[in-house]
Amino acid sequence: MSGKKKPFAIATKIHIQASAETVWAILTDFQSYPEWNSFITSMAGSPVEGTQLSAMIQPPGGSAMKFKPKVLVAKPGVEFRWLGNLWFPGLFDGEHYFQINDHQDGSCTLTQGENFSGILVPLFKNMLQEKTLKGFENMNTALKDRAEG
Repeated sequence: MSGKKKPFAIATKIHIQASAETVWAILTDFQSYPEWNSFITSMAGSPVEGTQLSAMIQPPGGSAMKFKPKVLVAKPGVEFRWLGNLWFPGLFDGEHYFQINDHQDGSCTLTQGENFSGILVPLFKNMLQEKTLKGFENMNTALKDRAEG
């Protein structure tokens, strides 16, 4: 039996009456994040595999956190995924992802989630299940409003 622990995961989904391309364009227009995104309040860099981003997140009722994740996947209209960590790898790591399921009818479903691993994760589970999950939901709703508006 392996000693490796299963990551702690949270995920949200939202149906959006807009194309996968529209959702992707909003998701990767980092400069506009301050206009609509109350969860990821700033993002800099390029949505290109292998590049490093600079991000600031603000969970509802939580403290703002700055981190520099590395882009793992950037498939336009399909998936955007990065890996970030707190201070150094193995302490508190988060693999954040956005998956866009195109329904071929001008609508899509956005799944936003994160897999957390590292020795500090158990200490933050309650915050992740409450504040971080609420932050995902708030961002999803704001993105939906922007895409449909």
